[in-house]
Amino acid sequence: MKKFLTAICAVTLLMTGCGGSEKSVELHVSAAASLTNVMNELAEAYNKDNPNVKIVFNFGSSGALQQAIENGGQADLFYSAAQKQMNALEKADELAEGTRKDLLRNEVVLIVPNDSTKDIASYDDVATAKVEKIALGEPKGVPVGQYSEEIFTALGILDAVKSKAVYGSDVRQVLAWTESGEVDCGVVYATDAAISDKVKVICAAPEGTHKPVIYPAAVIKSSKNLDAAKKFLDFTSSDAAKKIFAKYGFKSLN
Repeated sequence: MKKFLTAICAVTLLMTGCGGSEKSVELHVSAAASLTNVMNELAEAYNKDNPNVKIVFNFGSSGALQQAIENGGQADLFYSAAQKQMNALEKADELAEGTRKDLLRNEVVLIVPNDSTKDIASYDDVATAKVEKIALGEPKGVPVGQYSEEIFTALGILDAVKSKAVYGSDVRQVLAWTESGEVDCGVVYATDAAISDKVKVICAAPEGTHKPVIYPAAVIKSSKNLDAAKKFLDFTSSDAAKKIFAKYGFKSLN
């Protein structure tokens, strides 16, 4: 009997960690495309102390992720690039109570390909003959596209810009089109521009032309791993996480 119990424990150890180890957990994290690089590094750092947690990311536009969650898509946590999408989920009672927090701040910048000869010096230049094509996020579901429309509306040139715009499904598509030179310029977050060596930043958006770029995060109410999800959310606002966010140009808010 003793040998039998020992064998059972050995099998259990392999499967779940007999002897006190935590059982394996798979967390599904829906995160804005602009967080792709930093979230992958955060997951690696988290796994050093939490090897039992497998983190599966779904990156995309905040609007598309919001809709997927509302339609029953698997998600334990949501990291949005704007308040609008998180507000919608909160209104629909999709968030675990007391878990929503404003995590990060970002900036919106105008970029051009490194080899650009267009002499673009400001957002106002987009309305001139210097620009034939500009890449923007699709404003209905891509927060950077919403911020872009706010900027060009404040400058009084939105209609002129719209006639030159090609719309990307998320901020990384806008970045890719600008890197390749398919467009004369694009509007992305400062953090996206910072990870690319194929574009240069012309300028940040003029002060007061758009809402603050705040990234909220929350645990999803339907999560089957609420405790593990809350623990990961807490980690992403820890001092260790703040250093990683800062490395990618994000400003922590807590």
